[in-house]
Amino acid sequence: MAINEYMRTAEIEINTKEGISNFFSAENLERLKSIMYTKSAKADSFLFWEGDRADYLYYVKKGLVKLTKTTDTGSKITLYLHHADDLFGQIDPFQESAHTFNAEVIEDAEFGIIQQKDLETLLWQHGDLAIEFMKWMGMTHRTTQTKFRDLMLYGKPGALCSLLIRLSNSYGVAVGEEITISKKINNTEMAEMIGATRESVNRMLSDLRKQEAIVVDNGTVTIKSLSFLRDICKCENCPKEICRV
Repeated sequence: MAINEYMRTAEIEINTKEGISNFFSAENLERLKSIMYTKSAKADSFLFWEGDRADYLYYVKKGLVKLTKTTDTGSKITLYLHHADDLFGQIDPFQESAHTFNAEVIEDAEFGIIQQKDLETLLWQHGDLAIEFMKWMGMTHRTTQTKFRDLMLYGKPGALCSLLIRLSNSYGVAVGEEITISKKINNTEMAEMIGATRESVNRMLSDLRKQEAIVVDNGTVTIKSLSFLRDICKCENCPKEICRV
């Protein structure tokens, strides 16, 4: 599976702007960890499926997981790629809420599981934790909104340019004015991330190369003109906590 090569180990260079440690104090992070129980999952397994009951949050201790959405036509869109120190899940204020996406484990992983009832008790006991939790939830909602914005408002070229910017924020190595994306991802996986076909991604990348906005060398993408990509996707200069894969 090529995406394993793209995000191979839990020791990848995680952007310092990512992870819940940037939203919770050390004390409150320990409070959250105190109510977690541990669950392990093997690569290529599923943590949960669309339609499963949603009353847990998942904290990634190690490993990689991707969240996907299946369309009516059976195609799959990758919404998120989560690694160590990420928190994800779906907790609604309604009874019998169901997941609206799948969680596929990319490599052997270990999760801290938080039950909704335990979380509610903890938030009731600690007002400062509740405020930090609200900020984290606001960030996750805004991240989702910006991704759907990319997919719906500016077409596939805009979505692809936004994806390249997000990849550069998470895995970019700057050399002068250029940014090399250190993690390889093939065109099929890019297509899955923006809801396009592999052929259309091939064509759009070729157009960007002709415009001298990017260079692709042996599967590694280097962004030569970040401003060009931002113009196409009408970039709103979101913080890196939001502009990530």
